[in-house]
Amino acid sequence: MKLRHTAAWVGFTAAALVATSACSAEGAKTAAKAVDNADKVMAALARATDRTQNLGSAEVAMSTDMGTGTGPVTMEGTYSWGDGFAFDVDMDTKAVQMQRLTSSPKIRMLFVHGAYYYDIDPQPSGPLKGKEWMKIDGSAVFGEKGGQAMAGGTGGGSPVASMKALKYANDVDDLGKQTVDGQSATHYHAVIKANQMGKFKDLYGDKNNAFNQMTGANGSMTMDIWVNDKDLPVRMKQVFGSATVTTDFKKFGKTATVKAPPAAQTGDLTELLKQQQKQQG
Repeated sequence: MKLRHTAAWVGFTAAALVATSACSAEGAKTAAKAVDNADKVMAALARATDRTQNLGSAEVAMSTDMGTGTGPVTMEGTYSWGDGFAFDVDMDTKAVQMQRLTSSPKIRMLFVHGAYYYDIDPQPSGPLKGKEWMKIDGSAVFGEKGGQAMAGGTGGGSPVASMKALKYANDVDDLGKQTVDGQSATHYHAVIKANQMGKFKDLYGDKNNAFNQMTGANGSMTMDIWVNDKDLPVRMKQVFGSATVTTDFKKFGKTATVKAPPAAQTGDLTELLKQQQKQQG
């Protein structure tokens, strides 16, 4: 069972929404027209950020391509940020190499209170014997500091976190109107350096965490966001080296409640994964 690969992959999608929460600079804009345009971009993103935050959750369809030639992995479900960051999604079992844990073609994954939970078939032996859920704490994916940042009550891993940071960035460009998922939207583009991530550097504070081992997130990353005429994001696309995460927002609504499975039905593999990482690192 490739726990290290599985945990790092599922953590990647969540981290992508946080990693773009950065502030960088590309030099002062001296022309009055450029300043005026920059102000308009920041105002538009501020409106989108506030509106998205107030709505609290969204139904999403996501695609993650690690750039390994195996093709993208998709997931669908609900992301929630109204009361801390949480999500409830379904993803392709084979694509995330979890066929040994469930016979279902789709596996349900929850993230709540800083931990991942996977809906599995009860196993005949080991720490998952008779259990219906597998748990992996976020600290096994992001390191101790990163795990604490993800578990915080501020919605640190949510789309709003990325949008808040873009509001303060100096290098966001307006690429004009485009049609995305059947909607007319304005396309904004930003390039962000990992060493200018401010307080969000906690997600990468542990050099040897599984996320860094898989992505090598020490260079630059890009974020594209398409905002419709209702001041809501239609799509977000983030690129980390060879990895790309794309999120389509299907429907916004009131904060969705995501609850952790009963402890009696859960097998915790956090320490086992950490031990594997130490042995391989």
